Amino acid sequence: MNSLNRMATEIADEAIDFAEELGIEAYDLENSGRVLDFGVEVPGGIEAGLLCTELQTAGLATVSTRMNDLAGAPMPQVELTSDRPALALLGAQKAGWELSVGAFEGLGSGPARALVGGEEVFERIGYRDSFDFAVLTTEADQLPDEQVVERIAEVAGVSPEGVLVCGFATGSPVGSVTVGSRAAELAMFRLAELGYDPLQVRSVSGDAPLAPISHDEGVAIGRTNDALVYGGRVHLVVEEGFEDFEEVPSTAANDYGRPSADVFEEVGWEFADVPEGFFAPAQVTIDVIDGPTGVYGETDEDVLAESFGIA
Repeated sequence: MNSLNRMATEIADEAIDFAEELGIEAYDLENSGRVLDFGVEVPGGIEAGLLCTELQTAGLATVSTRMNDLAGAPMPQVELTSDRPALALLGAQKAGWELSVGAFEGLGSGPARALVGGEEVFERIGYRDSFDFAVLTTEADQLPDEQVVERIAEVAGVSPEGVLVCGFATGSPVGSVTVGSRAAELAMFRLAELGYDPLQVRSVSGDAPLAPISHDEGVAIGRTNDALVYGGRVHLVVEEGFEDFEEVPSTAANDYGRPSADVFEEVGWEFADVPEGFFAPAQVTIDVIDGPTGVYGETDEDVLAESFGIA
């Protein structure tokens, strides 16, 4: 298997080559780390969000947008498909690196996580990367600085000049696209949490509506999570059956039906304290090879319409 970070580096080079067309900006820090601003101090856009999602998944997923209806309103949706879901989604895309360095607070996702391999999920998928470059995206309302790059370099085992970080705010077009693209990843992670072997998932497709943009990060975080929890849909092809498939969608969580912002407010925005099962797509179809096809959960357009402010 080729290095996830090597593949992501090639996608990052493409982003740099077309930075102006994508509405993003690339620059070097004093310690030679490179930062790509995908939507903090620059506008970014939907196309930038699609490329950022490809980078997060190291090119092992196909990402696109299409139009759909939500509560009678035409709305764009983001769709992701992968035939290497364990590597692409759990080994790379999962937002599993909490970065707290000085004044910087952000959530890291992307293949640099596989250089660290500290999360339990890497034992489940049997993968650990080794490469001279580390590619990470950060979801935060500020861009990473030299201190952040040095922390990433130290933990990932590379030099600062080998670190490339793509930063975006949740309340940006790129934020709406990249967070919306995580429906499939949430289903994969939820299955793993329940004890299902993620390597038994042959392929996965997921979609979710693009949340309307808000420069209030609290509002943006609530809306983008509502897009997944109440509008996310996933189809999985798996090799073996499992008795707890019905526990995968967010409808199985006790707090289903409440806007995400209310749930987060109740736990003081400490996402580790969010009740189990809430971070999941609303509806999943699980197709067992040579077995049954089950449909679990349902979407909730009423919660989404209220969250998105659709009149």
